[in-house]
Amino acid sequence: MVPMDKLAQITQRFDFVGAKLNVTSAPAEIAALSREYSELKPVVDQIAAYRQALDDLAEAEGWLHDPEMKDLAEEELPRLKARIPEMEQALRLALLPKDAADARPAILEIRPGTGGDEAALFAGDLLRMYQRYAETMGWRFELLDLTPSELGGVKEVTARIEGEGVFARLKYESGVHRVQRVPETEAGGRIHTSAATVAVLPEAEDVDIDIPAGDIRIDTMRSSGAGGQHVNTTDSAVRITHLPTGIVVTSSEKSQHQNRANAMAVLRARLYEMERDRLAHERAADRKAQVGSGDRSERIRTYNFPQGRMTDHRINLTLYALPQIMNGDLTELIDALTAHDQATKLAEMEG
Repeated sequence: MVPMDKLAQITQRFDFVGAKLNVTSAPAEIAALSREYSELKPVVDQIAAYRQALDDLAEAEGWLHDPEMKDLAEEELPRLKARIPEMEQALRLALLPKDAADARPAILEIRPGTGGDEAALFAGDLLRMYQRYAETMGWRFELLDLTPSELGGVKEVTARIEGEGVFARLKYESGVHRVQRVPETEAGGRIHTSAATVAVLPEAEDVDIDIPAGDIRIDTMRSSGAGGQHVNTTDSAVRITHLPTGIVVTSSEKSQHQNRANAMAVLRARLYEMERDRLAHERAADRKAQVGSGDRSERIRTYNFPQGRMTDHRINLTLYALPQIMNGDLTELIDALTAHDQATKLAEMEG
């Protein structure tokens, strides 16, 4: 049972925020209140639906004492009683603490791991998988930096993905992705195992991370672009080094001005994620890291091509739908990861 006094407090806060929005004129306060209002609204809507379900049940139970309404009450009561646990569960989920980064765009980074050329080819396959998933979701997918390998794979790639709920859906993808398949370059037909590392970072806003000018070094480089022998000879590529941490980011896709903005966005995202990790570890020092922790050294998934299966090791989920998954059909997988994460958080909140 969800405590009714807590629900009343949330509803009162929502009403207060709505009233304050109507009278304030300060832009910063309007932005903060609007964000809180939009976060509270789905919770308050769920509270209203739950209260309505309780009222409907109480009304139907009252009909039992009315001879004319008794038959209707006996018919309706099982359905109304069955709805209450469902509504309570939906309300518990709505009351779970929200990740402030869930609604943000994401920075996606993919790098080959062990496995040489085959790992670089697999990194390219993962890039196409996420591009296609972004298309199905109606998201904008923008390459910021791409270093191709000689055989058509990827040595390193950074992309920005923008749209509704991007980080909320993709945050479970961080970690080591392992592939088992017969490489096209392998004449003997033996199965090779290789890996690629995926990092998904929430894009940071200027207010989240302040980077003093003295903390960075900016170098411009020749950008080879994607034109083969038609090499772009302008010094447009940008490399930014964050001196306190040693983080290096590059962007070589557009004009020098755009590259600088892109590289700063990636640097901000990495520093923001470091701070999020630090806070998460403080909160969970005595607890096992959960799904979505973004530990990039953790092997999270295996793609087995000979058997046509994908296994996510965090939730012991195996799907025999590898061609569809590699083609960007990630909905069932991400839904399962989201549900597992919610269940874990519910157990903690109620434990």
